[in-house]
Amino acid sequence: MKKILLAGLLLTSSMLWAQTPFDRQGHRGCRGLLPENTVAAMKKAMDLGVQTLELDVVISKDKQVVVSHDNYMAATISQKPDGTPVTSAEEKSINLYQLPYTEIRKFDVGMKPHPQFKEQQKFAAYKPLLAELIDSVEAYAGSKKLPLPKYNVEIKSAPETDGVYHPAPAEFVDLVMAICQSKKLGQRLNIQSFDARPLQLIHQKYPAVRLAYLTANPKSVAENLATLGFTPQIYSPYYKTVTAETVKACHQQNMQIIPWTVNTKAEIDQLMQLGVNGIITDYPNLF
Repeated sequence: MKKILLAGLLLTSSMLWAQTPFDRQGHRGCRGLLPENTVAAMKKAMDLGVQTLELDVVISKDKQVVVSHDNYMAATISQKPDGTPVTSAEEKSINLYQLPYTEIRKFDVGMKPHPQFKEQQKFAAYKPLLAELIDSVEAYAGSKKLPLPKYNVEIKSAPETDGVYHPAPAEFVDLVMAICQSKKLGQRLNIQSFDARPLQLIHQKYPAVRLAYLTANPKSVAENLATLGFTPQIYSPYYKTVTAETVKACHQQNMQIIPWTVNTKAEIDQLMQLGVNGIITDYPNLF
């Protein structure tokens, strides 16, 4: 009986979303293969056929929008301008929100071997500005005759670090949106966050922008949407929390469901069978 019910759920899901193209997203570009959030990683992800480049943004002291997962120089990937490694004991003291971008750019984030990604190629790299990254990949797409990519931009904020590692949500949102609007990304842009506050602000101030709510908890879809306060276009849960019921609940709310971060072919296939609308992975070559 359970198998019959599951088959029914999958059939309903596939019928409802049959016309929605499956969204292959490269996490931080292609973190499993090249250093994360670098221009080179984004270009490689495009070569591998991703539709959407997933990336993170933080704010520098001089209010520049910087592509970086962490608000500080993470020890796993960073080396100081003099070539010495950033240690785990000091990483959070190298606060990007307290550094001008000219100083941030001097740190290398491509040469240090990553303990989690043994296949990752190593080369000298820096944290790019969001504007530079967009310009670079758009030009690359044109030169290689590739489709222009979509961008899934994550705002890295939390209430407890407002004013310490990043500006308050209103300023953060406006800084990011100024860049995205200047690049005329239109429907090729969506903004995501674990922090409901920037999503709520964008929903009110920039209603045309597609939004994705990131979750990493065992709560139901309804419970998480109650926290957010509205229904976004995309629900993006940690992949291990996804069940057939999760997929059904999202589709009933007319939301796409795009889990993160799925790094084996077997798990990608399993989630596709459940009817998810896309996958975020460190290894776009698995697609």
